[in-house]
Amino acid sequence: MSTLRKSLRIALLLVVVAPLGGCVLTKIVTVPMRVVGAVTSIVPVVGNTVDATIDGAADVVDKIPI
Repeated sequence: MSTLRKSLRIALLLVVVAPLGGCVLTKIVTVPMRVVGAVTSIVPVVGNTVDATIDGAADVVDKIPI
């Protein structure tokens, strides 16, 4: 395979993968946040409030354009 062809394949791969990078990074951060929120929702008095707060924070992190 020629050097030009290898370069084009790498460039194409970067163009396809680059937009997905931000989605993956924010999901790595927000999935544990959402799990902790779901677990704390079991607590009788304040659980649902804490879950809603953590879920709101996770939504904000998801909207960050990384």
